Amino acid sequence: MRKVADLTLVLVTLLWGSTFVMVKNATREFPVFAFLALRFGLALWVLIPVLVLVGRREMRVGRPLGGRRQWLAGLATGFFLFGGYALQTLGLQSTSAGRAGFITGLSVVIVPFISAVLLRERPGWPALVGVGLAVGGLALMFLPGEAEGGLLAASRGDLLVLGCAFAFAAHVVAIGRFGRQMHEVTLSTVQVAVVFVASMVASAGWEQSYWHSRRLVEAGAGVAGVVPPGVWGAAAFTGVFVTAGGLLVQTRAQRETSAVHAALIFSLEPVFALLFGYLLAGERLGLTEVMGSALVLLGMLVSEVEESFPIRRACLRLLPAPALSPGREQGRCESTPARFDAGTR
Repeated sequence: MRKVADLTLVLVTLLWGSTFVMVKNATREFPVFAFLALRFGLALWVLIPVLVLVGRREMRVGRPLGGRRQWLAGLATGFFLFGGYALQTLGLQSTSAGRAGFITGLSVVIVPFISAVLLRERPGWPALVGVGLAVGGLALMFLPGEAEGGLLAASRGDLLVLGCAFAFAAHVVAIGRFGRQMHEVTLSTVQVAVVFVASMVASAGWEQSYWHSRRLVEAGAGVAGVVPPGVWGAAAFTGVFVTAGGLLVQTRAQRETSAVHAALIFSLEPVFALLFGYLLAGERLGLTEVMGSALVLLGMLVSEVEESFPIRRACLRLLPAPALSPGREQGRCESTPARFDAGTR
């Protein structure tokens, strides 16, 4: 069972890494927030029936899925998740999928320092060494290279994705703080719902020009009439299979393996992002970017050595619990000093 679980987690991580190119291509022809609303709306469509089934089962044994305070905690963590995905998707418009994958992975390194500020937990030496390696790697990656759009555009995209890493790290800390107060399926569904609603509001406020250019109001067309087929495919894959399906599969698989072992598997995500960027989009990294990516990955692996944070122990008590992408971020919560989700992740 351990080998099957490991292979399953590798498959989930592979899916996370594949989404960077897919999302980048989809948002070239469709607004960012509208795409997020579509993606998480489809994920919500899958998770709500699961929530209903689990809720009925829990109610039969006298375990409600959460009260008012627990739902408020789910709303708070959901907004961190929205911030992470919004910044990541915006950043992908002006940086490569491979670079975005490695920079997003820095949430593993950032978590202990946010935890130190908010929860007064001192980071140990692995976290300090890890952040030093990661900062050195970022310095190399941010040097002028062959990223599309020129240095200025690439730097803007890199900084947006770096902001997403901070948002995902804050999300992990919030999960560690509030996760035990709420059933994992409810927590996942609430967070996905928050991202869906926030994306709808953001799209209505900042992407009106796109909808008017398609004459949606005048023609009375439905959403299906203005969404390109490729965008539907990307939203369905990332929403149904990666966000909702990946979450459920990951939660089951992590029952059969240790959190630290799962963390090492999840650290493959930026490697897969780089691989898919090369195979599907023809992205190339220069020598300094390759060296920087290697340092970032090494920093992530070194950070996984840390075992002493109370927030890690709190997260371990949540097994199995989601977070991510949700899937993506909770995996990191269960396996790092306080990363997912995961997913992208």
